[in-house]
Formats: sequence, structure tokens, C-alpha cells
Amino acid sequence: MHPPLTQRQAIVASLRQLFAFYLLFIAIFFSGRALLFALYYDRIADAGVNHWFSFLLGLQMDTIVTCIILALPVLLLFTVPRMISSQVRTFVRLYLLVFLLTALFIENATFPFFAEFDVRPNDIFLNYLDYPKEVFGNIWATYKLKLLVATVMMAVAGYLFWTLTRDTFKVVFEIKWPFRLLMLLPLVAVLFIGIRSSFSHRAANISLAVYTDSHVVNEITKNSLYSIGYAYYSQKKHGVVMSKYGKMPLDEAYGRVSRQLRIPVGNMEDPFLRTQKTHFPAAKPKNLVIFLQESLGAQFVGALGGEKGVTPNIDRLANDSLFFDHLYSNGTRSVRGIAGSVSGFLPVPGKGVVKRNKSQEGFFTVASLLKPYGYRSSFIYGGASNFDNMRGWFYGNGFDVLIDQPKFKNPAFAGIWGVCDEDLVVRANEEFAKWHAEGKPFVSVLFSTTNHTPFEFPGGRIDLIPGKPKNSVENAIKFADYAIGKLIDDAKREGYYDDTVFMILADHNVRTYGDDLIPVPKYRIMGMILGGGIKPQRVAKRSTQPDVLATALDAVGIDLTYPVLGKSIFEDPEKEMVLMQFHDMYALRNGDKLAVVQPDTPPLTFDLSAEDHLTPAAHDPELERDTTAFIHVINDLYQKKLFKAAPGSAE
Repeated sequence: MHPPLTQRQAIVASLRQLFAFYLLFIAIFFSGRALLFALYYDRIADAGVNHWFSFLLGLQMDTIVTCIILALPVLLLFTVPRMISSQVRTFVRLYLLVFLLTALFIENATFPFFAEFDVRPNDIFLNYLDYPKEVFGNIWATYKLKLLVATVMMAVAGYLFWTLTRDTFKVVFEIKWPFRLLMLLPLVAVLFIGIRSSFSHRAANISLAVYTDSHVVNEITKNSLYSIGYAYYSQKKHGVVMSKYGKMPLDEAYGRVSRQLRIPVGNMEDPFLRTQKTHFPAAKPKNLVIFLQESLGAQFVGALGGEKGVTPNIDRLANDSLFFDHLYSNGTRSVRGIAGSVSGFLPVPGKGVVKRNKSQEGFFTVASLLKPYGYRSSFIYGGASNFDNMRGWFYGNGFDVLIDQPKFKNPAFAGIWGVCDEDLVVRANEEFAKWHAEGKPFVSVLFSTTNHTPFEFPGGRIDLIPGKPKNSVENAIKFADYAIGKLIDDAKREGYYDDTVFMILADHNVRTYGDDLIPVPKYRIMGMILGGGIKPQRVAKRSTQPDVLATALDAVGIDLTYPVLGKSIFEDPEKEMVLMQFHDMYALRNGDKLAVVQPDTPPLTFDLSAEDHLTPAAHDPELERDTTAFIHVINDLYQKKLFKAAPGSAE
């Protein structure tokens, strides 16, 4: 028992204890940032920016989070009467313990997450929590040691915290209640200033950390807990506060997008719907198979100048196909790749359309397009189709048949993410051969799973790449490449190859990271179209996934009416516009100029080098306005349900 304190001594002691907790959380966040800084210092140093300022702005971000955490304890400690002080102190200690352990866990989780996605935990982190079986299986298979270290750290920290804080905040209740109430006003004011962290008309937000052209420096400046909280808040509002990207009248926005896409705007009920004449008229329309590859970046494809020996089948088939030398993904997540490749849609702000409520039915897809022509449609996926809401989206938008993991009987291999790609193409070939024998055309989307951590696949199918562990991204891609070759060989053997257009492309790259604000080289992916009647050609122009879809539909051999936001290379060989989404940023490329628009931040313009790296350039107001226009138009198409098949197409 300490001797009774004077009121002044009790007040000073109480403030010291509160400040100690502030310093505790700041120390945790600072340590995480400092370690990230050390791990990625080579990239940071090469960025040529004032990277040390990251710690000052980082302290501001950390202060925002810490003040939010301390707000409830301050409110309780300085308002409740002394008679329930014991219960309040216990609650406050438990509350702070939960946040302490959460902060430690998130800081530990930041390192593998940053290594995988090149960002702090954000909406991707939250989205994966919807699928605990796959995610926790992946974590256990890939990050056992990191998980053990985090668990030990949290256990030790939790024990020390609970032991050392046994008498904490007793001194607060030695202050008379009227004095505590008087103290509350300045304390709340300090916390309010800390949370708002700005004396301007607008409170500080996550854009505070975006102070350089270096993506990695900006990400290290952020606070992981803030990033997750901001993502959660944004998801609840679907992340769309369009004014954050700049205001623009819709008439102007549609006009700008129309000029960039080189697609005229028609009836505003179906703005980009048009009838496209085929360049390959056929008495019998061809089948269409879209084989979407998980994370198959150009850097692994020998035919694209990438690593040799990883994709022997793709390299072989490049000589028999329309092969896209400069194909870019529109986004960095599978749902963006699905929307671009199956619907020809561009990335909407917020969650992708595969997961959004207004696109669960009546949204344009190749299935709804071809159904009136008698096509049978299917989605074949080796994993659980509820992942990313794929089951609901495909079923709701015209697909007749859905085959996912539970429908694969006696697969050769099943891992955390589902059956392997070999099982996928074996089952697909069985279905295609059967439908071909029945004489009914079909359209099918296949989605691979093998190239995903922890990179599991059966042995004995491929020669492993020397110097690489079996479960590596290179060997996983080589196995995916083996499955691609097997599908094409089986199609030729079963006799439906000549009657089918095969569109094979990646959803996105394996890891979209880099030092530039927009890591453009990591958007380059593989893509090809092959099948009966396809004349081999190397497509040199820059293209994106909707362009590949429009080209494949052109090769089907019938005139089609659709709203695809891309153009066949045979319709418009000059078009080279590329739109890219990177988290909440958008980039529009025309030639060697790139404009970047991000929330609550002035637009930027860059020059691109031959290697697609960015150099700051003078503002191009028109290109920057065009980028903003795309954001508004894509959002408008989604919000008003304007991206749909021609009337009567989907039944």
C-alpha cells in the first residue's frame, strides 16, 4: 500500500499511465515499420525519395490508431463512480490486452502479407477471412514458423501485460469524481486532435501516407491496423465515394471513355451495346472455351522473353495461336480477371462485380450472350466455387452447369485449394467430348488452382526446374503449363479442337509489386487464342482482357451484339489503351504516357520507359481527366445495371 496521494499527484500519475500505454502501442507500430524499412531498404533507397519522412508520417498514422484505442478507456476511467472501479479497471485491462494482442498479431502478419502482395493488410486481408478453411490451411502449410513465433510473442506479451498491470489505473480512482470529470474535457480534446490529426477542414486519412511516387515507401508509411479498419469501413460502403476521385458530369465522362475505347455510346439504357460483325463467318458457329490461369505472369513465359523452361507447352502453342505479346491485366485479383475475361468488364471501384449485389443476375457474360444460339454453358473449377462468390455469380448470369471440387470423383490429387489442374482438364475434356458427340455447341469457363501458395501438385508429371524446390511458383506454373498442353492435345484427340476457339489467359500476375506507384511490369500476363481455323499471329499491340474476349468472340464466327469494353484486334488493330486498377488507384496508359488517379490526391502523369517503369512527367490534364472518366463510367454502369446482354439474350 502506498501512502495516500494528493490530488495533484494522482492526476500526474494517471496521466503518466495513459501516456505509457500510448508509448507501448507506438513502440509496437514503430518496431514493425522499422523492420519493414530494414527488409526493403534496397528498394526504398533506389526510389530516390525522402524515405526518412516515412517515420514522421508513420508516427502520425500510429497516433491516430492509438488515440482511437485509448478513447473508450479514457471515457470509462474518468466518468464512472469509484464504487465500480474494480469492474471498470478489469474491463479496461482486458480491452487493452485484446488490442495489444491484436496489434502484435497484425504486425506479425504484415510481413508475410507484404511479401506476398507488396502492401500492408487491406481489403484483400479481409476478403480472405471469408474463406477460413482455405486460408488457414494455406497459412498452416506455408507459414508454420512465422505462426509459431507470433503465438509465442503474443503469449509472453499477454502474460507480462496482465502481471504488470495488476494495479494499473487504481490511482485514477484516487482522484475525486468532480476532478475526473473536469479532466475528461482536455483529455477528450487531446484524443480528438490525435484522431483527427489535422487542423484543416478535412480529417487526415490513409491518403496521408501517399506522399511519394514510391509505392513501397507509401505502404511502409501506413499503419496496418488503420489499413484494415479503413478497408472494412470502405467495404461496408462498397468503397465508393466517387467524389474522392474528382467530380465529373456523366455526359462528359461517357464521351471521354467512348473516345478512349473507340466504341460509340448508343442508347443510355445500354451505353456500349453494339452489333459486331464477325471477320470469320462460319456456317457452323464454333465452341468457346475460356481457360483462365491463376497468376500466370509474363515473366515466367519463355515466348514472352521470360524465364526459359517454365512453360514449354505455352511456348510450343505460341507458334499455333494468336499470341499476345503485350497483354496486361486490368487488376490484381481473380475477381477482376474473371470480370474482364468472361464479361469484358473493367474494374469497378470497391469490390469486384463477382462479389457485388447488383451484378448477381442480369450482368453480361459469354453464357448469356451465346445462350440464344443454342450454346450449353458451364463453369468448371477444381476448388470450392463459393470462394469469391463465384458459384452465385456464374449461376445468376447465364451459366447452366457448374462443376466444382465436390463433383470430382477420385481425383488424382487434391490440395488446400482443390483438385489439381490435371484433374480439371481431364474432367473438362470428358464433358466437351460428350457435348461434341451430341452436336450441341458449348461455351465453358475453366479456372485453374495449382499456381497458388502453397503450390501443391502431384509428382511424376513434369521435370522439376533445377535449383527450385518442388513446391515453388516456377514448378507450379510448369504444372499448370502441362495441364494447358494436355487440354489441347486431348481436344485434338477427341476431335473437337477444330470446332472450338480456345482462349487461354491469366487472371493477373503472381505478385503485383514494385517500387513504382503503379508497378506496370507486373500487369503483363500471358494470353493466346487458338483452335480450328485460327491463323498463327503475334499480336504486338498492347491489349487487355476485354480485348482478348472480343477477339475470341470474333473467331466464333457469328455476328454478335454485346457491350464488351474491348475490341477485337481484327476490328481495331490501332487501339492500345490500357486501364489498370491497383488497390484504390487507377492508371490509364496511352502510348508511353500514364496518368494515375487516387482518392483524395491530385492526379499524376508519368512517362514510361521501355521496361514500363515510371518517371514523373508534366501533368497531362486530358489524360488525367480521361482516367477519372473511366472510374465514373464503370461505377455508373454497375450502379444502374447498364452492363447487360441484349434484350432477350439471357433466358
